[in-house]
Amino acid sequence: MVDGAAKITPLRPRRPCPECGRPSARDTYPFCSPRCKDVDLNRWLSGSYVIAATEEEAAPDRSAGLD
Repeated sequence: MVDGAAKITPLRPRRPCPECGRPSARDTYPFCSPRCKDVDLNRWLSGSYVIAATEEEAAPDRSAGLD
């Protein structure tokens, strides 16, 4: 590095915080602060975020008939 103006490529692209929209911070990525990170964690733990699932029919008992 002769000229000292080397271009540094970030490891992750900058993106807005999913909670408040401010720029994300490196130590709490993808959130901007520990507070927003904790708010998101609380939403997962309290059940506010739910991954949709479908009820499947009862699976056949595979152990039957293996005698």
